[in-house]
Amino acid sequence: MAEPTEAPPAAVRHAEEVMGTVVSFDIRGGEPKAVRTALEEAIAQLHTVDAVFSTYREDSQISRLGRGELTVDACDPEVAEVLELCAQAERLSEGWFSTEYAGVLDPTGLVKGWSVERVARHLLAAGATGVSVNGGGDVQLCGTPGPQRPWRVGVSDPLRPGSLAAVVSAAGADELAIATSGSAERGTHIVDPSTGRSAVTDLVAVTVVGPRLTWADAWATAAFAMGSRQALGWLESLPGIEALLITAGDEVRCTGGLAARLG
Repeated sequence: MAEPTEAPPAAVRHAEEVMGTVVSFDIRGGEPKAVRTALEEAIAQLHTVDAVFSTYREDSQISRLGRGELTVDACDPEVAEVLELCAQAERLSEGWFSTEYAGVLDPTGLVKGWSVERVARHLLAAGATGVSVNGGGDVQLCGTPGPQRPWRVGVSDPLRPGSLAAVVSAAGADELAIATSGSAERGTHIVDPSTGRSAVTDLVAVTVVGPRLTWADAWATAAFAMGSRQALGWLESLPGIEALLITAGDEVRCTGGLAARLG
């Protein structure tokens, strides 16, 4: 007779339109009232981030800062935090990640990943045993969805709509993030910081896997702008980072340790 298996924790799911995309929550375990309260707080945090950092709002703090109407000290503390993270990303990517486009301050290449990671940690701190927060295809995972069950995330194949290029497993990891940058869905929206124009690259998609979505999101953007030859070596040099690169010629390249994360 088979041993009874423990049922997975009940799931709390929610989808919120914010930051120009949909952020989806899948929360497992924890005391239900505490989890619901934390979810409401997480949603409020995302809308606050949107109001502060949106480059499409003329009255946002980041827009006013860019026009010289505010100083960093006059902004919410999160602005200084994000700008410091952006400065780190620019240094570590040798300028391939940038917050300056055509003279306009724009840290949005890091803000989404940072904000999604932040709310995922908030939910975990509230007692959830498993958290998945998906911000427009970029995902932060914490804990597990159930006993002996890791989170698994499919990576879309940019050249074959409706198909998967890979499935990433969080088995053995307390936290894992998956971020993709590419041209398949949004066209050539990634800018080459050295020219200020759309990046001319042989890549159609870069998926980066690492512990934190803040960095996975930024590294995916920078790597896409670099092109496959330079990006692969650079990504290999980053500790704890693995990546899958797909070129317009349907060539798949990956970092040496990625295979251990597939399944």
